[in-house]
Amino acid sequence: MRATVYPNTLRGEQVAPASKSSMQRACAAALLHQGTTRIFNPGHSNDDLAALDVIQKLGAVVSKEQSPNEKINSTSIFVHSNGVQPIGDTMNCGESGLGIRMFTPIAALSDQSITVEGIGSLLKRPMHFFDIIFPKLDIEIQSQAGYLPIQIKGPLKPANIEIDGSLSSQFLTGLLMAFAASDTTNAVIHVQDLKSKPYIDLTLSVLNAFGWNVQHQDYKRFEFLAHPPLAAHIDYTVEGDWSGAAFLLVAGAIAGPILVKGLQLNSTQADKAVMQALKATGASIDIQEHSILIGPAINSDVTVTQLKAFEFDATDCPDLFPPLVALAAVCNGVTILHGVSRLAHKESDRGMTLQTEFAKLGIRIDLNQDTMLIYGGTGIYGAEVFSQHDHRIAMACAVAALCADGPITITDAEAINKSYTDFFIHLQHLGAKVHLDKIA
Repeated sequence: MRATVYPNTLRGEQVAPASKSSMQRACAAALLHQGTTRIFNPGHSNDDLAALDVIQKLGAVVSKEQSPNEKINSTSIFVHSNGVQPIGDTMNCGESGLGIRMFTPIAALSDQSITVEGIGSLLKRPMHFFDIIFPKLDIEIQSQAGYLPIQIKGPLKPANIEIDGSLSSQFLTGLLMAFAASDTTNAVIHVQDLKSKPYIDLTLSVLNAFGWNVQHQDYKRFEFLAHPPLAAHIDYTVEGDWSGAAFLLVAGAIAGPILVKGLQLNSTQADKAVMQALKATGASIDIQEHSILIGPAINSDVTVTQLKAFEFDATDCPDLFPPLVALAAVCNGVTILHGVSRLAHKESDRGMTLQTEFAKLGIRIDLNQDTMLIYGGTGIYGAEVFSQHDHRIAMACAVAALCADGPITITDAEAINKSYTDFFIHLQHLGAKVHLDKIA
């Protein structure tokens, strides 16, 4: 699909999409919970749908219920589970990095041999972690030199282990889920150099919401404590997604004002940190109950002024790089972003991809080891760009188009379906002119 986004101002309000980070963790917890879970505000991105498919392959029964209240117009999902009881010998995590790293240890709770598969960029993402750790947990594993597909055979036997947390916190999320569900109280996970700590906070909040008791000491030692039996029925509401909403908030700051609803200001999601960057630019921000009103910077005489360049450390929230690059392109001066090393193993090598695609828009980006410099305020050109099959690159270019000197056409724009299926619809709802051309 080709999406052409035209320069324009935005107005109105939009509810943030459901968090796929929260949704996928909720699916995993619902599978591990022996009983019935009702998930409210479920997401429907490709990663969310892949998670629902995986838990069904691992034995859960999933059904949907449409709200009888026409004003709410929402769907909840029921998950009935007796724990991990695979109904086949394969599971496919789609293109979800979290899915593959979280569900593989969970699947290993079974004594059945399972082949773990993925598609697209996931086939190129390293999974050497499992080759190193699984034998220590009595899990048989055979990978393709550290890549998919992976064959595993449990059951996982919790043990005191030490892991490297520098590559991705998602591996730890899977182990925390699996260890908690095994009801171990005498195994400890020691972690060195953990990155993306807020994502582990989200994992722990989901586990504790379901009734497991997992605690940590400075993110270096994770313990599994005794807890009362889990309730037979559990309700869980998926949060609004700060990762997807970051694009809306940036769009509001450069082309608004707009009102973004449905975000929890006390969320443990790492990408809530986007608010720090937005405040540093001088954007007009009014935080209201359950909503954020955001628009361009305003002078004391109530006239719009240019946003300022900023410095931001995205080491613990690497998914913010794309929206922040779009923001920095409009800001006057050189913006400095730290944490580039976290971008190499995403859907694309995002540091290089952002540099390549934004160069087509006239924006200079320098990469210097772990630092990215974006030279903003020089004007954004209308051009054709390529998403590189990366959902966040497609959205970043679309947001930048709002302040360009002409339309920006994004090829392979359907990449947005991985995380934010309704992104272009939401932009249109806010007044953006978007033309979608489906290529046969």
